[in-house]
Amino acid sequence: MINNTLSLHHIIRESSLTENAPLLIMMHGYGSDENDLFSFASELPKELFIISVKAPYPMQPYGNAWYAINFDADKGKWNDNEQAEESRDLIARFIDEVIEVYPVNKEHVSLLGFSQGSILSYAVALTYPEKVKNIIALSGYVYKDIIPQDETKDYSHLNFYCSHGSVDQVIPVEWARQAVPFLSSLNIKHQYSEFPVGHGVAPQNFYEFKNWLIANI
Repeated sequence: MINNTLSLHHIIRESSLTENAPLLIMMHGYGSDENDLFSFASELPKELFIISVKAPYPMQPYGNAWYAINFDADKGKWNDNEQAEESRDLIARFIDEVIEVYPVNKEHVSLLGFSQGSILSYAVALTYPEKVKNIIALSGYVYKDIIPQDETKDYSHLNFYCSHGSVDQVIPVEWARQAVPFLSSLNIKHQYSEFPVGHGVAPQNFYEFKNWLIANI
């Protein structure tokens, strides 16, 4: 089912519950679209109200991005932080819209992101912790440039599942591993796993985060 009246284009799988359903928002990676992670939806608990969103910046010849990644002879590879911050805030606003429109529980919002979507999941949760509860961060990392430093925020209810491929050729596993000391320093509950794959989600990775999600909804 597709709904395009809100600020982000998205597709949904309705919950088996008619009200107060736990919400799962999926955010795809760089160069992909809303159909990518939605392939997981049929395998996830029926009580979840699942929304898979399309990133706002179209790419050529196809796909979308949450922010541009530029390849420059002088700077090398660099991110458009302004676009990244705009997407972070857009997702936060979209969560509010979803709660108004759909029969979901605002106290039980989970984010699932892959790669660039994972980076945005970290950023949304750590910038707007009051809006989310669970975060599944697949093949991403904590990008501190788009996370404001604010020691007054309450992170005590957050729970992260983080995973990465040990031979990821796109985002180095060393970057992902830094999430563990970072989340620990903020006393945020988390689980971190590695799998012997590249930039993708291995079957055993899927089953592990699925079971983690079931235990936390």
